[in-house]
Amino acid sequence: MSLRGVGPEEIPEETARVARVVFPKGCLAMRMRDTLGPVFTDAQFKELFPGRGRPALSPARLAMVSVLQFAEGLTDRQAAHAVRSRLDWKYALSLELTDTGFDFSVLSEFRSRLIGADAGRAVFDAVLRAAGEVGLVKPGGRQRTDATHVLAATRDLNRLEFVVETLRVALNQIAEAAGGWLAAVAAPEWFDRYSARPEDSRFPSRWAARVEHGDQCGADGMVLLKAVCSAAAPPGLRFLPAVEVLRQTWVQQFQHVDGAVRWRELTNLPPGLIRLRTPHEPDARTGAKRELGWSGYKVHLSETCEPDAPHLITHIHTTAAPVADVVVLEDIHAALAERELLPDEHLVDAGYMDAQQIHHARRDHRLNLVGPVRTTTVKGQATGEVFDNTHFTVDWDHRRASCPGGRTSVQWREARSQSGASVTRVRFAGRHCDPCELRTSCTNARTGRNLTLRPKAEHDILRQARIEQETDHWRRRYGHRAGVEGTISQAVQAFDLRRSRYRGLAKTQLQHHFTGAAINLARLDAWLTGRPLARTRVSPFAALRPAG
Repeated sequence: MSLRGVGPEEIPEETARVARVVFPKGCLAMRMRDTLGPVFTDAQFKELFPGRGRPALSPARLAMVSVLQFAEGLTDRQAAHAVRSRLDWKYALSLELTDTGFDFSVLSEFRSRLIGADAGRAVFDAVLRAAGEVGLVKPGGRQRTDATHVLAATRDLNRLEFVVETLRVALNQIAEAAGGWLAAVAAPEWFDRYSARPEDSRFPSRWAARVEHGDQCGADGMVLLKAVCSAAAPPGLRFLPAVEVLRQTWVQQFQHVDGAVRWRELTNLPPGLIRLRTPHEPDARTGAKRELGWSGYKVHLSETCEPDAPHLITHIHTTAAPVADVVVLEDIHAALAERELLPDEHLVDAGYMDAQQIHHARRDHRLNLVGPVRTTTVKGQATGEVFDNTHFTVDWDHRRASCPGGRTSVQWREARSQSGASVTRVRFAGRHCDPCELRTSCTNARTGRNLTLRPKAEHDILRQARIEQETDHWRRRYGHRAGVEGTISQAVQAFDLRRSRYRGLAKTQLQHHFTGAAINLARLDAWLTGRPLARTRVSPFAALRPAG
C-alpha cells in the first residue's frame, strides 16, 4: 500500500511506456495529466494531517482519485479497485504498474478531513487553477449562473411520521447511553408506539384520529424532555444530538393549549429556512419553486460562456433549499473575485436580479449584471394602460414626486421594506387622486396612491434596466444565458448532481465541489479532442411548429 514512492510530478517510465501502447490516442485521465500536469500537491493539504506519526498516503493523489471517482460515478470500493487495476489511473497518479493501491476506507477518511478543515473548495480551485495556468480559463468576458434543486439522501416523511421517528431516534440514543434509567422512565405504552419504524407501523386513516395520535406523541415527547432535563437524569443526556433534535422539533411542531400538548396549526409553523424535516439529516430543509417542492438543498453553478474557450464551471455554491437566489449573489461575486475570475458581464435569471445587486456589482466589482428585473405595475380598472413608478417624476433634492396628472405628493418618509432594505414611502392625497380622470389607469386603491421608491441610485438603475430589457439588443445579450440549462442537465444526468450522496450540508457541499471539478475535467477533455457542444434536442414533430 505505497502511494508515496514516486513524486507526483514524475510518471514512472514503465507506466508511461505501457500506457501509450495500450492507449495510443490517450483517454481522459491521461490527457488531463499531460495537459494540466500534477494538478494537486501534498503541500496544499498539509494542514489536514499531523506533523508527527506514521506517514500518510499522498493527499495529492487521494484528491485526484476523488475527482476521477466522481468523473466516472464510482463508489469508494470501485475507485480503490481502479487505482490497483486501471492503467490510465496509474498514469494520471504517477504510480508504478506494481502499486497495490489502498483500502477503500481511506477515501471516506480523506473526505472527513476535507470537511473538518472546510477544504473541499481547495480541490475544485486546484483544477480551475491548473486550467488557468495553461490559458483555458481567464477573467473577463461573460459568465452565467443558475441554480437547481438537490434531493437529500434521506427519504421524505410526512408530519406524523416525522415526529414519531424523531421521538423513536431519541429513545434509541438514550437507551444506548442510559438504558436502566430510561426503562424506569418510559411508560409501558411507549414500547408499542415507538419500537418500530414509522413505515412499519399502521397509523390511523381518519384525520381526527391522526391528529389525536400526533397529540399523544407530543405529550410523550414532552414527558421525556422533562425527565431528561431533570436533576435525577444522568449527566450529559440533554446534550445528546438526538435529544437536541427532539427539543427543536417539539418547539417547532407542538404548543401548550390549556395545559395540554397540541399540534401547531400550519399557519403557526416556523419558516422553512429553520424548520426541521427529518431527525436523520438536521441540515436538510424543504424548498419550493413554483409547482415544485423538494426536501434537501440548492446548488448554484457559475460557468464561462465564451465561444473561443471551453465552458468551465468557475464557482459552486450550495445552500439550504429555501435560500433565495438573490441572497447568494454577492457571495458568488466575492468568491470569483478571490479567484481573480470576475467576468465583465454576468448573465442571471430574474431570481438573482435586484436593484441593490446591480448597484453593488457595478460599485464593488465593476461588472454588469444582466437579467430581467421585475416590473411593478398597477393595472387600471377600465383601460389597458398602467402607471408604474417610471411614470412619476421624482425630485430627490426637494423630497417630492409628481404624478402623470401633474399633482404633487403630500407625504415623503424613509422606511424599511419587509426584507429590511432602505426605501422611501411616497403618498398622494385622496382629494387629488379621487376626482382625477387618470385614476382608472393609475391605481385600484380606494383613495389616494402610494409609491415605494428605492434609494436614488437603485431607483435610476431600475428605471434604466426596465427600459433596456424591452430592446432587441438586450434580448440578444441575454440569450447567451440559456446555455447554463445545458450545464445543469449535464450535471444532473451524467454526474448525478440531483441527489446528495451523503447526509448534511457540509458533505453535500463537498460532493458538489468534487462534481464541479469532475465536470471541468470532462469539458476540458471535450475541448482538447474537438468534440462540439451538443445541440438542443427538438423532436421531429416540434420542428414542424410554424414560425411565430
